[in-house]
Amino acid sequence: MSSPNILFLMTDQMQGRALEPDNPCQTPNLDRLAARGVRFRRAYTPNAVCSPARASLMTGLLPHNHGVIYVEHTVDDDQARLRAPYFHWADQLTAAGYDTGYFGKWHVERSNELFRFGWQEQGALFDRPDWDAVNFSLQRYLNGPPGYHPNRFYGVCDLPASERGMGKKTDAALAFLDTVLDDNAPWCCFVSFTEPHDPFYCHEDAFAQYDVDAIPLQPNVRDDLRDRPNLYRRAARIWSDWTDREHREAAACYYASISEIDQQFGRLLARVEAAGQMENTIVVMTSDHGEFLGAHGLYCKNIGAFEEAYTIPLLMAGPGVAESAVTDARVGLQDVGQTLLELTGARPLQEIDGRSFAPVLANPHDTTAYQRGFAEYYGGRYIVTQRLLWDGDWKFVHNGFDFDELYNLAEDPYEMTNLAQDPAYAQTVQAMTRQMWRIVIESEDHSLYNTHYPPMRIAATGPAEG
Repeated sequence: MSSPNILFLMTDQMQGRALEPDNPCQTPNLDRLAARGVRFRRAYTPNAVCSPARASLMTGLLPHNHGVIYVEHTVDDDQARLRAPYFHWADQLTAAGYDTGYFGKWHVERSNELFRFGWQEQGALFDRPDWDAVNFSLQRYLNGPPGYHPNRFYGVCDLPASERGMGKKTDAALAFLDTVLDDNAPWCCFVSFTEPHDPFYCHEDAFAQYDVDAIPLQPNVRDDLRDRPNLYRRAARIWSDWTDREHREAAACYYASISEIDQQFGRLLARVEAAGQMENTIVVMTSDHGEFLGAHGLYCKNIGAFEEAYTIPLLMAGPGVAESAVTDARVGLQDVGQTLLELTGARPLQEIDGRSFAPVLANPHDTTAYQRGFAEYYGGRYIVTQRLLWDGDWKFVHNGFDFDELYNLAEDPYEMTNLAQDPAYAQTVQAMTRQMWRIVIESEDHSLYNTHYPPMRIAATGPAEG
């Protein structure tokens, strides 16, 4: 048998909890994919912003190493630039004889010349409709404070998914599959949607699948954030006047968008299956980061280091992957490429921060070596510093702009109580701070570990303790 093919399905801003069995989001095709493979409940993004996360996925590096620490289009040309000469995992696949194609949102760097990074074919990168020309039967605008443009935040429209970006990206990917499915060479087809990123738009038919009044509110939607950084409360104010009905409408539009995505992904899966190549195809489904969706009174991502924004969906199925399994292994986007290279037998990436989790795919219940995770946040438009560390059930957030956060996710899965200022947990804070410094030093995060200057001594322990 030849090297396995790869079908990579990616969304933008999809909450990992949307794939939990008790979640109201309807994803029949992704449910079938999960039944064929492994679903990761603790997969995370190394940065809850599009460009840094996507650059980490492609390079296997943490943001401070690949250089894209902000959304690339919001800063000057000499900022948030992807550093060379790091290889991407698609480079390694091309060198191994793969036919590669990338369709949809890129957002990794500015050139949009994907052939420079191992993608031989590309298409439908910027296919967006004129939303002002579309009819909406339901819509909610965010207005104010004075001086900010009105923002349509969610809506139900009459433009079907097949005529929007996701449908056209799927069409482009299907055309690529038609050219490679009959070839002898292995192939990698990457399909990247902009949805369900805000604004949450969906077609009337998809919205009709959901009973708005029956959708449960996020359990922490009324969190007053009293023991969290003040910046979190400030960011939440724009939604503070929302009614329960508005929160439910937003969730219904968001879930309906994911259902539309699921239908498009189903078209791609069906094409591979009809060609008789599913058994020799690794299928990956994930997202660049999550979405608050009303949790803690917040939406989108950026400000707030909560699980809803950092936990992402991750499904994998195919050769080398166990079937119908759920794992609590903690793995990040920066680990995915190295894992695919191991599964395909291609040459691994060198000197990266990520590592392969192929052992978990073969044995999903052995998670001993995959209990820790690490993420970085640098802000966007507003510049701040955060580092996130997961260790088993513990989560620690080092905030360079306010006091730190500590949560026990087993006892407090919705992060309602910050334990960092409780003297009873001082040793836990110190131990996790030391772990953070070790990762910072080992990954050569020079800016952060050179903080011995007096006014920057804000952590519970200093970098010399790492």
